Amino acid sequence: MSTEKVLVLASRSPRRTELLTSVGVNHIVQPADIDESPLPNEDPVVYVQRISREKAQVVQSRVQSDVVVLAADTTVDIDGVILGQPVDTDHARAMLLQLSGRTHQVHTGVTVLSGNQEHSQVVSSEVTFLALTPELLDWYLGTGESAGKAGAYAIQGHGAALVEATVGSMSNIIGLPLDETLLLLAAATE
Repeated sequence: MSTEKVLVLASRSPRRTELLTSVGVNHIVQPADIDESPLPNEDPVVYVQRISREKAQVVQSRVQSDVVVLAADTTVDIDGVILGQPVDTDHARAMLLQLSGRTHQVHTGVTVLSGNQEHSQVVSSEVTFLALTPELLDWYLGTGESAGKAGAYAIQGHGAALVEATVGSMSNIIGLPLDETLLLLAAATE
């Protein structure tokens, strides 16, 4: 981002921070800490767009008016059902079994606020899981990696062992589609 404006990332996700840092985008972190519960029968794409917008708005209301706020929200979508973060190991196991041997969508809503301007986009990618054996499932759950991850897996970590194929942006699957985010940031700082 070629601007003198400060960029505030409205997220506590270490993955988003790592992704931004990997492309040389300096930023500070200020999590929004909002209720991320889906609304009844909410479409997964509408959900991530709404949550990313709400995160950005909450953080923008707390910071100086001359900063740029970036927020994102990622969810796993299987058959139109939102798979958020598991509440415990049993919930993670149920999610992973639901994904086993199937293709699902990963959607990330990205919102950039700069003054009165809003730039946003939803990026979707596909992930196909291997048919998970009981041994592979037990091993993965034993890593503890599924805690705090949408869909109960992290493709950038041990979760890569569960994946047969991907289509689309890998950084989106990790939690922040870099190409699209950089374009939104450029538009917001023109």
